[in-house]
Amino acid sequence: MKDVTAAIIIENNKVLLTRRAPGEKHAGWWEFPGGKVEPGEPPENCLRRELREELEIDAAIGKKLIENIHRYDTGAIRLMAYHATILSGTPCLHVHDEYQWVDVSDLNQYQLLPADVPIAGFLQKMDAHIHTSGGAIC
Repeated sequence: MKDVTAAIIIENNKVLLTRRAPGEKHAGWWEFPGGKVEPGEPPENCLRRELREELEIDAAIGKKLIENIHRYDTGAIRLMAYHATILSGTPCLHVHDEYQWVDVSDLNQYQLLPADVPIAGFLQKMDAHIHTSGGAIC
């Protein structure tokens, strides 16, 4: 099983999504930015590295929010989603062809990678809780 990380970056009440570019595996699908953990690499370090490589942003990685296992035809992944905050940089695309800041309530309007769907559901449940209790996601 491959370990994969994802960043939940929220700014101005919107979450960052990226779309895989033509020629990439799962081209046209949306995802929370992140990537595969290298052997011996802590997941938080992986996420920091992937955000620099793929989006040219430096981020502070916070707590793990959700983890799920998804089985693709090519094998299973363990996707670990962490709260992250951009410290510097503006997304600059390398393996994606678009990024969007999306209202959490609108996530179901995007064709998300199957492993990312539970993360969207988690965020939507948390968003509903925030609106009813005045709390915070992270």
